[in-house]
Amino acid sequence: MRYVVLIAYEPGHWEAADESVRQEYFDAHHAFEAYVEQHGWRLASAALSDADLATTIRRDGATGDVVTDGPFVELTEQIGGYYDVELPDLDAAIAAAKLLPRAYTLEIRPVVGVEGYEGR
Repeated sequence: MRYVVLIAYEPGHWEAADESVRQEYFDAHHAFEAYVEQHGWRLASAALSDADLATTIRRDGATGDVVTDGPFVELTEQIGGYYDVELPDLDAAIAAAKLLPRAYTLEIRPVVGVEGYEGR
């Protein structure tokens, strides 16, 4: 089964962390990655820039596209990264996600195919 694990955290948390806290985060990510490698595989992963560097495109058929700098909504937590993994089932995805830092809010979503659409 394919899952995307979305990682949300408080803005500024990483910048405020000292070296020992940062090392704990690295260790947790390495534990997650090792678990995934033992039970499935990682297809992709990335850290994302802060939302203040985002560009939002709001689609509106009546007025056309509106492109703005910054996030679409104000949030206390922001998506800061993701893992795209294949694991046997949701229980394995949950077990892997629990290895990531406790300061994160994690959302696990199954990846679904869209009938009639073949991606490249």
